[in-house]
Amino acid sequence: MTGPTGPAGSDDRRPVLLSLRDATRVHGAGTAVPVQALNGVGLEVRVGELVAVMGPSGSGKSTLLHLAGGLDTPSSGDVVVDGVSIGGLSAKARAAMRRRSVGYVFQDLNLVPALTAAENVMLPRELDGVSTRKARAEARGALAEVGVEDLADRFPEEMSGGQQQRVAIARALIGPRRLVLADEPTGALDSLTGEAIMKVLRTRVDAGAAGLLVTHDAQHAAWADRIVYLRDGRIVDGGSFR
Repeated sequence: MTGPTGPAGSDDRRPVLLSLRDATRVHGAGTAVPVQALNGVGLEVRVGELVAVMGPSGSGKSTLLHLAGGLDTPSSGDVVVDGVSIGGLSAKARAAMRRRSVGYVFQDLNLVPALTAAENVMLPRELDGVSTRKARAEARGALAEVGVEDLADRFPEEMSGGQQQRVAIARALIGPRRLVLADEPTGALDSLTGEAIMKVLRTRVDAGAAGLLVTHDAQHAAWADRIVYLRDGRIVDGGSFR
């Protein structure tokens, strides 16, 4: 039997960085046809742990990531990131928390077309008050980490889809972020590059972050400590440690 943090009875004393507590999300509440995207989800992700989330389309995977990253708030239940309840924060405070604590790799990348790769990556650090010089140095380091430092001065339209994906991952890794959320981060990459990116994510988690990864690829899910399966907005299998 497994619990939300691994095998029942395990004595894992690593700090919990992300906790979803009976989290439910209903879209269109009060309308004639509300949609329950998540239904009473309980999940903990600890420092040094990478958790993969798998399930069919419409199972609630992206909604789970949105709640974990403070992009949305639960209709009921709670989401706690590094000891702070997201539901109790204002929209402005949630945005600041995301910049400082959460690295988010979006499925549609969300790169700013008018900014170069380096400027896209350094943007969250500048918004947090870090000097331009320091932010740019950190951005180049993050780009080097994912193998595209030579693209620092290119705009998104001058890159391939795979290159844009790696820039988006670099943006998620910059700075002292402790929670990395990734929605199909290797979707636009060939298998060899995808494996390299998974190694980068694994290394960051092993260095003291926590990671939550949505993927359809069993080979990439194998990099995780646990695989959580979602169906119809519920966790149907909490997985086990590798």
